[in-house]
Amino acid sequence: MARTTGSDGEKTEAAVREAAAGLIARYGYEAMSMRRLAAEVGVQAAALYRYFPTKEDLLFTLMREHMEGLIAAWEMARPASAGPEARLAAYVRNHIAFHIERRHSTHVSNMELRSLSHDRLTRILRMRTAYEKELRAILRDGAEAGVFSIEDTGLTAMALIQMMTGVIVWFRPGERLSVAEVTATYLSMTMRLVGARIDIGIPTAPRVPADAQRAL
Repeated sequence: MARTTGSDGEKTEAAVREAAAGLIARYGYEAMSMRRLAAEVGVQAAALYRYFPTKEDLLFTLMREHMEGLIAAWEMARPASAGPEARLAAYVRNHIAFHIERRHSTHVSNMELRSLSHDRLTRILRMRTAYEKELRAILRDGAEAGVFSIEDTGLTAMALIQMMTGVIVWFRPGERLSVAEVTATYLSMTMRLVGARIDIGIPTAPRVPADAQRAL
């Protein structure tokens, strides 16, 4: 059933963005028509163009807001004063948490770059580069300090980004692993990948004493 958003402009625009991210993630940008989007939101198709004059305007807005949110989240999560290991751990935690909470927009941002015009693609890629530059700086600082063992900082950064973002492909809330357990596992793998001297560790279930087990 289509959702009715009411007459408030900001509320409707937010509903359009949310519905568009879900539809594009499910069916792809080319397959999502503005008419289908309007039906999903519960408005007339013509009303959409008041917020987004073209379909590409909508796609670009989704991608830009995704990157702006990611960069802002990292600004909040970045340790004010910490060594490379702690900064890397904070980066991993923030990246995974952000993308798990925004599965649809992450999928759109990763899969639909090809659908942007050249100028808009360039703007999104610049934002990505700025965000990933933070990770490369952490890895470089760790290598220079001797706490990381890395042969190629750029390749290592790309491998880590792909690994962390790929969580959304398979992770489902409520299944075998929690977000905390997934994050701890990825932190452990990250530290091994960069040759760190510390291991974040993986949380385990509390051990049940043998007497208690026999009583169960």
